[in-house]
Amino acid sequence: MPDYLPVLIVGAIIGVFSIVFLVAFLLEKDKKKSMGFERHMSDREIIRRLLHYAKPFKGQFLLVLLVMLLSIVYDVVSPLLIGRIEELIKSHFPLARLFSYVAVYAGILIVSLICTYAQAMLLQRVGQKILSKMRMDVFTHIESLSHEQLNNIPVGKLVTRVSNDPNSISYMFTNVLVTMVKNAFVILGVLGAMLLLNYALTLMVLCFVPFVVLFTVIFRKFSRKVHRRVNDATTAINTYLSENLSGIKITQSFNREDRKMADFMVKSAELKKAKQARMLVFGIFRPMVYMLYISSVLCLFYFGSMGHIKDLHWFGQSISSGVIVSFYMYLNKFFNPIQTLAEQFDMLQRSFAAAEKIFSILDLVPEVVDEPDAVELEELRGEIEFRDVWFYYKPGEWVLKGVSFHVLPGQTVSFVGATGSGKTTILSLICRNYDIQKGQILIDGRDIKTIKIASLRRHFGQMLQDVFLFSGDIRSNLLLRMEGVSDEEVMEACRYVNADSFINRLEKGLDEPVRERGNNFSAGQRQLLSFARTILHRPSVIILDEATANIDTETELLIQDSLERIRSIGTMLMVAHRLSTIQHSDNIIVLSHGVIVEQGTHQELLAQKGQYYKLYTLQFHKQQLLNS
Repeated sequence: MPDYLPVLIVGAIIGVFSIVFLVAFLLEKDKKKSMGFERHMSDREIIRRLLHYAKPFKGQFLLVLLVMLLSIVYDVVSPLLIGRIEELIKSHFPLARLFSYVAVYAGILIVSLICTYAQAMLLQRVGQKILSKMRMDVFTHIESLSHEQLNNIPVGKLVTRVSNDPNSISYMFTNVLVTMVKNAFVILGVLGAMLLLNYALTLMVLCFVPFVVLFTVIFRKFSRKVHRRVNDATTAINTYLSENLSGIKITQSFNREDRKMADFMVKSAELKKAKQARMLVFGIFRPMVYMLYISSVLCLFYFGSMGHIKDLHWFGQSISSGVIVSFYMYLNKFFNPIQTLAEQFDMLQRSFAAAEKIFSILDLVPEVVDEPDAVELEELRGEIEFRDVWFYYKPGEWVLKGVSFHVLPGQTVSFVGATGSGKTTILSLICRNYDIQKGQILIDGRDIKTIKIASLRRHFGQMLQDVFLFSGDIRSNLLLRMEGVSDEEVMEACRYVNADSFINRLEKGLDEPVRERGNNFSAGQRQLLSFARTILHRPSVIILDEATANIDTETELLIQDSLERIRSIGTMLMVAHRLSTIQHSDNIIVLSHGVIVEQGTHQELLAQKGQYYKLYTLQFHKQQLLNS
């Protein structure tokens, strides 16, 4: 009995740790239930969907597998060779035989190194292709979402899904999965070699395997939770940064830097706590696996030494010094892959958590989609009709209530009314940024739902109050990737809308750099560039939503002159609070609380002395006071 006391002590220690982990696992499981914690997607489902991206490269992965198997030969054969050398040098031996063993060892090592390099290069190429495909899928799907869906998702969250999350998944394909497969083969190969070498000592080693499995299962539960927590905290801080860096001028204007910094520190603290929790989980698990490895080594040396010194036989097998050396190396190669599997499991769980986030975006069903029988619209005359249109953003809160009107091709129609009356909503519905709940919208006598969305929007040119310019130069912002357009055509469009007046004064002309959101240009200049951009795309229907707001008087005169020229292009729909901008419209529609209350020409509405008359009179007197 005393001979086995050290082994019993080791077993007792491992048993105590196992009981502690099991209790923690059960308590955490109950805690998750009480918190309503739920896994949104199973590992099997995530793997199935990820393999869809790997399927086109199955040939490359098979090649990697073959190369990997060659590199594994070193891990399986090298301990046997070292054991043979140990046995060889204990007695007289021919030097040539030692050289032959060393040569075989060196040859296997060189082949393994070459295979490892080839494996890494192949995987990196495949991984980058998978990464690009996934990013394209996510970005393309985001582009297909409706305005309502995009309004409900923070920009920072979308940025994280496109940029950060695919990186984790790419690492899984280039490193994690292949390493896990390789380690699995190494474990099987080493186990087979140990059984052939000495099955008695192998059975001793296998006694530790159930504890490894137990610790891994428990670790898996904790790991998944902490990874999701880190991802959520990272998304939260990215979203906060995206919003507040965009609005930092407002923060500075109201002297709220300290408050914003305090909010940022709170979110940073949450991310810190999440990462500390992850470090704690892995800080416990890794030493536990290492403890099992050291325990197996101690048992090997204990039993091996007893067998060798006392000349004992275990299950009818003797233990020589060469067997002990080989087994020591095999134990290292047996437990190292297990610990590496645990470390790779860290990245695997991170990849699964990232994949879950990505698939949550890809699973969003676009609310505004083409009908199965939708057609391409080659030409558009510009006739628009609303028939008893009802629409809401939130159920029960109607923004439009039975709106009906008819716009003839080439007409200029303006919408007037108080904020929230539904003017901008009408323009959004015409472009099918949203789908209506009741009624019908017709373009050239055809329901817009029967027209492909891309085809429909291609015939519209939209000029909004808040003009968005992309980083780059003026030319790229005007063309927006259009091809086959010369600089002369671009400048002709600029002259048509009076944008050439300031472009010609710029040092680099069309090559003048545009900073983020075009903040190196005035509001009026950005608006003129918006006009030129619209003209270049030759729309059949032009939409202006407060295009003359927030600009100086001089620029307004240029824009008014541009508008007079643009009217001749096709149908024009306008929303403007400055009634002077819309006096020459063919029809003016006055809205109030989602209902049309008046419509007619400027003179007809003034003669009616209704709501339009009151608005016009109020603005007229206000302008007189400003002039005086």
